[in-house]
Amino acid sequence: MLHLPAWGIVLFQQSADDAAAAGLFGGIGGFIGLVFAVLVIAGLWKVFSKAGQPGWAAIIPLYNIYVLLKIVGRPGWWLLLFFIPFVNLIIAIIVNIDLAKSFGKSVFVWGILLLTIFSAIGYILLGFGGSTYQGPAARS
Repeated sequence: MLHLPAWGIVLFQQSADDAAAAGLFGGIGGFIGLVFAVLVIAGLWKVFSKAGQPGWAAIIPLYNIYVLLKIVGRPGWWLLLFFIPFVNLIIAIIVNIDLAKSFGKSVFVWGILLLTIFSAIGYILLGFGGSTYQGPAARS
């Protein structure tokens, strides 16, 4: 700590240990985020493939949401609703519940699983598991 009494200013110096710790935790957080993103993409890729859509659509931002809307039977203009704060949360709940229904899964368990931090696990289980696409749930 550097104290300048003439001005009453106290300056703090960051030690090398603090910088190393911040870099380490930032790196770990970035790695965890990358692993999470890869798992979600892999799961969505398989879900899209099972539903007869191109798997590569999972890696294209916004287009992946549009394809997901087609899979669950919702109109494409719903993509615009994802840009409205708070409305996007309701729409995400509806779409994930419809996705669970489209694969013949329990609405409560799978709808919640696909909306939480466990969404990567949900998409992996849905895509790589034994469930089959039964058609768009919103149209039935």
